[in-house]
Amino acid sequence: MSLFKQLLLAICLFLVVAFTGSFMVSLESSRSQYVNQLRSHAQDAATALALSLTPNIDDPAMVELMVSSIFDSGYYSSIRVVDLTSDALLVERHAEPEAGSVPRWFIRLIGLEAAGGDAIVSRGWQQAARVEVVSHPMFALAKLWQSALGSLGWLLLCGALSALLGAMLLRRQLKPLDYMVAQSQAIARREFLSLPELPRTPELRRVVQAMNQMVDKLKALFLEQTERSEKLRIESYQDSLTGLANRRYFEMQLNAKVSNLEEARAGYLLLLRVKDLAGLNQRLGGQRTDQLLQAVGQQLKRACANYPETNNLITRSRGGEFAVLAPGMVHEEAVQLAQALEVTLQSLSATGATDVSTVACIGLAPYSPGDDPQALLKLADEALARAEAQVEPSWVCLEQGTAPQTGDTHHGWHTLLDDALSQGRFQLFFQPVVASEDLERVLHYKVLSRLLDAQGQTIAAGRFLPWLERFGWSARLDLLMLELVLKQMGDHGYALALNLSAATLADPKALQRVYELLGQYPALGQRLTLEIGEEQLPEQSVLEQLTRRLRSLGFSLSLQRFGGRFSMIGNLANLGLAYLKIDGSYIRAIDQEQHKRLFIEAIQRAAHSIDLPLIAERVETEGELNVLREMAIQGIQGQLVGEPAPWK
Repeated sequence: MSLFKQLLLAICLFLVVAFTGSFMVSLESSRSQYVNQLRSHAQDAATALALSLTPNIDDPAMVELMVSSIFDSGYYSSIRVVDLTSDALLVERHAEPEAGSVPRWFIRLIGLEAAGGDAIVSRGWQQAARVEVVSHPMFALAKLWQSALGSLGWLLLCGALSALLGAMLLRRQLKPLDYMVAQSQAIARREFLSLPELPRTPELRRVVQAMNQMVDKLKALFLEQTERSEKLRIESYQDSLTGLANRRYFEMQLNAKVSNLEEARAGYLLLLRVKDLAGLNQRLGGQRTDQLLQAVGQQLKRACANYPETNNLITRSRGGEFAVLAPGMVHEEAVQLAQALEVTLQSLSATGATDVSTVACIGLAPYSPGDDPQALLKLADEALARAEAQVEPSWVCLEQGTAPQTGDTHHGWHTLLDDALSQGRFQLFFQPVVASEDLERVLHYKVLSRLLDAQGQTIAAGRFLPWLERFGWSARLDLLMLELVLKQMGDHGYALALNLSAATLADPKALQRVYELLGQYPALGQRLTLEIGEEQLPEQSVLEQLTRRLRSLGFSLSLQRFGGRFSMIGNLANLGLAYLKIDGSYIRAIDQEQHKRLFIEAIQRAAHSIDLPLIAERVETEGELNVLREMAIQGIQGQLVGEPAPWK
């Protein structure tokens, strides 16, 4: 029982005891007073009747008349006139008044007995008769019953008001305790809340101050770990001159984005080289050359801003060489990007940043999921060499084999995807996510989508997702997948994880539809987790609102492919995420590359400080698994523990 209920119950019991005692004392006092009044009433009636009978005691008719007159005018049980010389009964009147509205149990409880009085009737100096009067208590009982009801009603009203006011006062005084409970629950959800207004009660004030100090300390430790980890990430994976990613990060992402048959998307690799960097350094000086490289990096970021998939994939590999990995990009977009870069880079010459007419050359090479990263680099280098050898244009795009006709491909994908979305022609595939210490224990299953073509063959998501994004149909797929998953979960008791796209998060109608679907299955909240890719995260306020709404429906949220934006981990403490999935590019060959291990250890320390479980994606070798076990990573996902497959 809560402290509030205990105190409220104690107050109510105290009020009951106090009011009951007061009521009983008042009732007993009234009873004694009525007993005295009955006795006085009977004695007064006897005395008055005796005086009235003295001159008429020898007249039987007058005696009977006067007795009847007295008896009918009051509340008497009996009136008797007895001859003293012979003890003969001269006159007697007797009656039993009705109880009226007074209940029998009250009459028995009060026990108010009839009171009597007597007086002597004289004949001269002799005693002639005795008058005996007995007053009936029913009148007193009726008054006592009305008084008791009035007192009880008043006491109940006062008690109810006192209990209500006491409850309000207790709730107000104990409100800091409720907030401290919320603080504890928030810490369990990896949130840090502080009570800004301290209570006036000294005892509660000290407790709240201690709780706030603990929360602030935990938050400071978490932020310290976050800053240290972010510093390590910058030193390991960021170019100090341009602020872009460095070659080490580029190679990691190249291997992850190109060789992964499961999730990789076809796209283009762009290599850019500043011409004659050594000569520029001699002619312009080191400072101006560095400014030129920084300007080239800014132009690259500006030109790639229209292609969200290239976020965190723009790198300075070495010297004057830059690289952009663009998953999901098609030939037309690659050509447009090269042309836009050519114009913007030539503008650097016009502003006097360099004394050459063409600042850089660009080489483009396409890739498909499963290609060899080194072969792709070789093809892009060849395109770069051709671009450097020619005067105009300053870019070259080499294709592997015969490129499909863009118009036919666009039309074909549009028709195929539109029909598939309308007819629900998608199949659910599931990949297990298991505990690192016990590979037999499944934490949950990751839900993946497969497109069914006209022949019934499955098409991996990496091939059709870029086209869905171009057509603006990502939200349609999310809603269809969510409906299929919610229906499928009724057939088993396993936990699942389903991804939501950025398009769904940005569409209020689609997001409202997601809430409506989840609201229809509240019992599945403990078994279904929604995932968002790190590269698709909305603004912090939108993300917090999303987590609050999902939590109110009983569902939870998590992040996948985490690592490229580690600086935002400080904001994750306010979200109460279910878990965090580390991008597979940081996991691949972690047993051979020490810098990855150092970075993952930094993430693990920061996540451990807020009790946030970590799951490693794309674990493929026993060596990687052993390292992850040493670092106490809770879960793993990848080919080592299971390939995606239909539900058995």
